[in-house]
Amino acid sequence: MADEGFSMHELMLLRHAEAEPGKDDRARSLSMRGRDEAAAAGRWLKAHRRLPERVLCSPAMRTVQTAELVLDIAAPELAIELSEAIYEATPGELLALLDQHADAGSVLLIGHNPGLERLVALMVEGRSDDFRGMPPAGIAVLHLDDALEPGRARLDAFWSP
Repeated sequence: MADEGFSMHELMLLRHAEAEPGKDDRARSLSMRGRDEAAAAGRWLKAHRRLPERVLCSPAMRTVQTAELVLDIAAPELAIELSEAIYEATPGELLALLDQHADAGSVLLIGHNPGLERLVALMVEGRSDDFRGMPPAGIAVLHLDDALEPGRARLDAFWSP
């Protein structure tokens, strides 16, 4: 049964594009290939009309750069909301964050593995230990019929560069 006030019907999960190696994980920048991957992800979102109402992004440099490149192409008018809760988050922590944004009809969450790939498994399969993986700049589009709960989503699209 749908929660009162629930409106999120689409959840897009985007893993950051390829980053340069580095000792300070949070400060790692996108590689040239990563910049191309992020631009391709933006083109895919725009071409498939997958434009979110809200964008949540990890504060790590590679995720912010991915978000900026994607949105420059797909939806330049959208603001990026940085959330510390995304960095190194478990699927449960990501779900708790998304629950705070369930009033948005569609959300794009830009983050990291293994949290994102496990969140896809949790939302679609109902458990987070059986996951397939998300490559750099991979996008999973989940459709939510009634509730933001494990096992209640349908994978509508999966794309990677």
